[in-house]
Amino acid sequence: MSKQKRTRRSVTLAAAAAVVTAASAASLPLAFANADSDADPGAHKAAPKPTVILVHGAFADASGWNGTAARLRDQGFTVRAVANPLRGPDYDAAYLQSQLQSVKGPKILVGHSYGGAVITNAATAIPDVKALVYIAAFIPEKGESLGGLMEQHPDTGVPPLPTAPFPFTRPDGTSATEVMLDPARFHAAFAADVPAATSALMAASQRPIAAEAFGQPLKNAAWRGIPSWALVARNDQAIGPSLERFMAKRAGARITEVNGSHAVMVSRPDAVTNLVKQAYRATR
Repeated sequence: MSKQKRTRRSVTLAAAAAVVTAASAASLPLAFANADSDADPGAHKAAPKPTVILVHGAFADASGWNGTAARLRDQGFTVRAVANPLRGPDYDAAYLQSQLQSVKGPKILVGHSYGGAVITNAATAIPDVKALVYIAAFIPEKGESLGGLMEQHPDTGVPPLPTAPFPFTRPDGTSATEVMLDPARFHAAFAADVPAATSALMAASQRPIAAEAFGQPLKNAAWRGIPSWALVARNDQAIGPSLERFMAKRAGARITEVNGSHAVMVSRPDAVTNLVKQAYRATR
C-alpha cells in the first residue's frame, strides 16, 4: 500500500473515532443522571403505608380486631389495637390522643361501635390522620350523645340491648355505674354470626362501659374535616342498621354494606380489611 493511501485511511478512521467519541460524550449527562438516581436509596422508594389504629367499642376488647390486624399486617400495614378505657367520649379521646403521640407519620383510625364516637372526638387533635373508618359504628355530630341518637332514630327491627348495670365506687369515693351485656344473650345481641364457642369467650371477656358514656355530648366531629368510610352491618342487633346508614350518609362517608352482626370485625375481617385498603388508596 502506498504512503498516500495509508494516510487517507488513517484520516478516515480518526474521523469515525471522533464521531463515536462525540456521541458517547453527548450521552454522558444522562448516564450519570441515571447512576445518581440509582445511588439514591430513596429515589424510587414508595411512601410508607399509614399506621392503622384500631379502636374497639363497648362490651368488647382489642382482641376482637385479631383477624383484621393479621390481614392488614400481611398487606404491609403497621397496626395498633388500642385498649379503649370505655369511660366516656372525652376521657377516651384524651387517652387515645396520648397513646398516639409516639406514632409518627400518616394514620388511619378505625372505630367499631362506641369506638366510632371516640375516634370522631379525638382525631382533630391527632396529627396526620388521613382517614376515618367506621365499622358498625356511631358517627355522632358535635353536641350529640349516643343515647340521644338511639332515642331519636329507633329501629323497630332491633330490640333493646340486654344490659345490666353494676354500681361501683371510684377511687376518689364517688359513685358510678358500669354497664355489661347479659352473657346468656350476648350471642344473639352482639355476635349472632360468630361461632357460639367464640361468642361465649367474647361474652366472658367483655369490658364494661361507664353508663355516663351514653349521655356525654361530643365536643368534636372530626369527619367534617377528614375523609371517612363506613361499613354498615345489615343484621346488627346492637345499633340499628338504619341509624348506621343515617350517620354514615350525614358524614359523607363512602358506605359499604354487608350481611353481618354487630361483631362484624370478628365475623367479616375481610370486609373490614378491604374498607381500610379503600381508604388508604384514596388518601395516599
